[in-house]
Amino acid sequence: MNTSKTTLKLVELAILTAIIIVFQSLGAIVHIGPVSISLVLVPIVVGGCIIGVGGGAFLGLVFGVMTLVGGISGADGFTNILFTDQPAATSFICIAKAVLCGAGAGAVFKLLKDKNLYLASLAAAAAAPIINTGIFILGGLFLVNKTLEANLANFGAEGMTLVYFVIIGCAGLNFIAEFLLNVIVSPAIPTVYRAVGNQKKS
Repeated sequence: MNTSKTTLKLVELAILTAIIIVFQSLGAIVHIGPVSISLVLVPIVVGGCIIGVGGGAFLGLVFGVMTLVGGISGADGFTNILFTDQPAATSFICIAKAVLCGAGAGAVFKLLKDKNLYLASLAAAAAAPIINTGIFILGGLFLVNKTLEANLANFGAEGMTLVYFVIIGCAGLNFIAEFLLNVIVSPAIPTVYRAVGNQKKS
């Protein structure tokens, strides 16, 4: 029984990892402002709910590594500028925000699932973009602020203050789009959760 449960978890992780890779590749070409939209938050939240905190953290790690690779390779111009000037801080932000948003979604779902599955799913779906964006903002304001300030003109933000650029220019519309997308799909999570639970019992 334990072996079959482990195998099922590995299959779930593999499927969701593949979805994240596809979504992140597509999301890299969809931008609002200088930052790409994180379409991958949906499968990360699903993973956090059906697999657990560890599953959410792992899927977040995949997302974070892909974001970082895109920055290193130059595919993501915004991250590339940050990485070129501050590689350690940029790497930390990319990985930390992604891992914590997945783990956070899983933790919120676990905390609330016995009370109401739909409430738990909604809260988990909301938590992921809040954590992801929140850490990005903190990192932008306190870790890579000098690089951002020096490149405001390159980001089309000449004349903006750093705070306005990070919170509104980078995170604002992206956060709204990510938040709404997650909330819209959250009612489907209980169905997936129950289906996976039935498979584990069989």
